[in-house]
Amino acid sequence: MHALLSSRMAHPHHAKLAELAAQLNRVILGKPDTIERLIVGLLSGSHILMEDVPGVGKTTLAKALARSLAVDFKRVQFTPDLLPTDILGSSVYNARDGSFTFKEGPIFTHVLLADEINRASPRTQSALLEAMSERQVSIEGRTYPLPAPFLVIATQNPIEYHGTYPLPEAQLDRFGMRLNLGYPASEHEVDVLYSQFHHHPLDDLTPVLDGTTVVELMTAVRAVRVARSLGEYLIELVTETRRHPSLKVGCSPRAALALFRIAQARAFVDGRDHAIPEDVRAEAVSALAHRLTLDTKAKYSGVAKEDIVREILERVPVRV
Repeated sequence: MHALLSSRMAHPHHAKLAELAAQLNRVILGKPDTIERLIVGLLSGSHILMEDVPGVGKTTLAKALARSLAVDFKRVQFTPDLLPTDILGSSVYNARDGSFTFKEGPIFTHVLLADEINRASPRTQSALLEAMSERQVSIEGRTYPLPAPFLVIATQNPIEYHGTYPLPEAQLDRFGMRLNLGYPASEHEVDVLYSQFHHHPLDDLTPVLDGTTVVELMTAVRAVRVARSLGEYLIELVTETRRHPSLKVGCSPRAALALFRIAQARAFVDGRDHAIPEDVRAEAVSALAHRLTLDTKAKYSGVAKEDIVREILERVPVRV
């Protein structure tokens, strides 16, 4: 966790970010880079998709982040019978006076954990689209704003297909980053055994940041300078995904803006007031790969979307 523990901390809340990182690293052992990316995603205003095999700590990491923030947190276990109203809310009839009162669903929170999101039907998945894009919900002809900050952390298992519904491209495009935890190194896995000997490390977590501070940090991230040449380099990377021979669909303008914000957040976390090419290059895979659609030949040839982004990074010259 090189950046968050550096001595170049210009913002008054940088010390709190270092404390947040240290706390998360005590829960998820041996994954400092993934935790740093999670914090970068938080500060950039990105929704996070955590995709990995079962049991590596996806849900635990999401809960650890929520407990480290003094904000409202809701968890929804996505299942095939889950309905949109189970997430958004609905009007409840009052038999006394014949009126209807809107009862908010779990989406009215600061951090929403959508656990195993690909187990719900496409209809239910689509209930999140407006909320993730516009931070508001339209129900029964009325629009309700969501609280700030608003963050969706979704988990899914990429290898289990029975009873699952793959996320459509429009849904994937709403996630600013996709993170993979992977298996821990053997020495860290031994530490996991003993870290939970008496109780779970989650029980020791205390709030480090409140909602107001998170919003202040997100505002500070948007003040990070990005040279126009760096913006042009970023767009070149995105454009190359649209013309790559192995891709049926490349990255959208929404993807470019997401990577722009993420690069700003990474620079901020590093203690800089300006972004550099390495900020874009370091986060391009996590911000772009999940938005790509392989053509049929590439899909059945085992081509990895992440490798396509890495190949583009190697091929497109860096603009200084």
